[in-house]
Amino acid sequence: MRKYYIDNLRWLTILLLIPYHAAMAWNVWEEPNYIYYEGSQVISSIVVFLSPYFMPLMFLIAGISARSALQKRTIGQYILERSRKLLVPFLSGTMLIMPLMTYIADRFNYGYQGGLLQHYTVFFTRFTDLTGSDGGFSVGQFWFLLYLFVMSLITVGIVSLQRKIIPGKDAGIPAALFFFWGLPLPFLSGLLLVGGKSFAEYTYIFFAGYYLFSKKEVADRAEQYKWISLCIGLMASVCNVYLFIWLDSQHALPNMAAKYVSEWFMINSLFGIGKRYLDFRGKVSKYMSQRSYTFYIFHFIWLILFQYLLSDICGSNTVLLYVLPVLLAYGATLACCELCIMVSSFVLHQEI
Repeated sequence: MRKYYIDNLRWLTILLLIPYHAAMAWNVWEEPNYIYYEGSQVISSIVVFLSPYFMPLMFLIAGISARSALQKRTIGQYILERSRKLLVPFLSGTMLIMPLMTYIADRFNYGYQGGLLQHYTVFFTRFTDLTGSDGGFSVGQFWFLLYLFVMSLITVGIVSLQRKIIPGKDAGIPAALFFFWGLPLPFLSGLLLVGGKSFAEYTYIFFAGYYLFSKKEVADRAEQYKWISLCIGLMASVCNVYLFIWLDSQHALPNMAAKYVSEWFMINSLFGIGKRYLDFRGKVSKYMSQRSYTFYIFHFIWLILFQYLLSDICGSNTVLLYVLPVLLAYGATLACCELCIMVSSFVLHQEI
């Protein structure tokens, strides 16, 4: 039986990407960004509030989906499907979308005067911090697809080994570990960093989804303790924002503790809330589930394009400069999704 709450959690989380990425233009810690205006504590709080758990939740969901996929497909079918769905979009997105995004960034942040085609040379020859904010090479939002593809290959290796050692058994771990799965997170966050994103941490969360949260008993426990987890997670999230953004002095240890408690318990609570209230398939959920992946691919280019175009029009009106690009990016990205579906349908019809 399909777990509709997994689909609904996925597209709801993906929708957060636009306001999250829009807020990065005002981050007070001066992290390089495609569009950077000035620091704003209020808008930066959006980033700090969401960042501990919303991408980790995506990896958890991906791990659950991977287990379901491997129960229905052979190893070869799974690798082929993952290559088509992850590797091909990663390569095409990096080659086609990222040069345009970094071109906009170079014009806005550094006053680049050359044309778009000329900037392709800059993109493929300038390797700096990989953020793309200076016009240099970057994989942008497609890092998520690359990580998932590598994790899929690791999963295939582990599952193949398991099936040889214990034929006919689908390995798992005790459901009781639900209460402790978040403990290793602080120790993994600094390992295998690529562009500031820990491959070790996200791989661990992916396998927590694969081996732990995919179990019915664990999903039931997440549902049972959802409100307790939410209270703890929200308190930790607020503390994380206060300590990192609003407090003048630095308190590294309590700040780190708040961040990882937020990540741990917000994932627990959102998963449990999803299990309880989002396990359905209505018109909206079906519509968004079918478009969530395309939405992920195209959302960022539309956002920074509108931020760039509206920067002179809105001037110093921060509210308009934040809200208008977000709303326009939602509309343009959904329109882009519809266009992709129309083109795909046309191609399939021509083949038939």
